[in-house]
Amino acid sequence: MTVRERFLEDGYVILPDFNSDEACDALMARAEKLSREFDYKGHASIFQTSEQTKTSDEYFLNSGGNISFFFEKDAFDENGELRNDVFHSLNKIGHAMHDLDVVFNDFTRSPQMKKLAADLEMEDWLVIQSMYIFKHAKIGGVVDVHQDASFLYTEPASCIGFWYALEDVTIENGCMWAMPGGHKTSLRSWFKRKEGGGTEMEMLDESPMSLEGMIPLEVKKGTCIVLDGYLPHYSKPNTSGKSRHAYAIHTIDKKAYYPESNWLQREMSNVKGF
Repeated sequence: MTVRERFLEDGYVILPDFNSDEACDALMARAEKLSREFDYKGHASIFQTSEQTKTSDEYFLNSGGNISFFFEKDAFDENGELRNDVFHSLNKIGHAMHDLDVVFNDFTRSPQMKKLAADLEMEDWLVIQSMYIFKHAKIGGVVDVHQDASFLYTEPASCIGFWYALEDVTIENGCMWAMPGGHKTSLRSWFKRKEGGGTEMEMLDESPMSLEGMIPLEVKKGTCIVLDGYLPHYSKPNTSGKSRHAYAIHTIDKKAYYPESNWLQREMSNVKGF
C-alpha cells in the first residue's frame, strides 16, 4: 500500500526515520533556548486540554500568530511562584513557530515534508498551527482523548496533523494512543470563540469517544506520525524519568471554509503551505 492508502485506511501512518537525529536535536536546542529567554512575569498561561474553555485568556487567544508559552497546571505553587525553572515548567510552545522562527521553519518545510505532502496529494494545504510539546519527565501532563478537527474546524473537513518524535516514545513516557480506522466516525465537538469573549466547546455529537481498541504508538526518535483530523487519540501522563519531547503541525485545505469563530485566528494571507 502507498502512504496515502495506509493513511486513508487507518487514519494515521507511522513513518520511521523521517527526520535525522541532528534535526531533532537542533529543534530541541532551539526550543530550550526560546524557553530560557522567555520572561513569564505577567504572561503566565496554563494549558489543559480538559479545562481550556475555563482558562482561555487573551494570551492564549492571541497565540495563533505568535510564539507563545504555556505552563503545566502544577507548575506554580500556592504563592504563584514557579516550582522549577521555566524550561522544566512548560507544557508547550505555540502556535506560529513554523512561520516566525528559522529553525522551526526549516524543520517544518524540509525536503522530505514537501515530498510527503505530495505523496498524500496535499497540493494546496496550509500549515496553520505548530506546537512544541515538552512532556517533561515526571510532570508531563495527560492529553485527553480528542480529535484535532475540533480545534481546527473547516467545511469540508480537511485538518491533517503531523506529529514528530524528537525523542524515543514509549508507554512509560507517555506515548500517543489511537485505534486503526478510528477516524471513520463523526466529529464530536467544536472548540470555538464565544460571543462576548472567551471560548466554548460546542457539542456536535454526544456519542462518547471510546478508548476500546486503541493501541500505543511507541516510536523511535525521528519518526513522523500523520494523523487524520477525525482520529480520536490521547496520551497519558509522563511518570517516567525520561522526557518525551515532540513537535506537531496542523494543516488545512486552502480551499476549505475556515470560520471566524474558530479559536485560532491568523491573518490568512500570512499562512503558507509547504
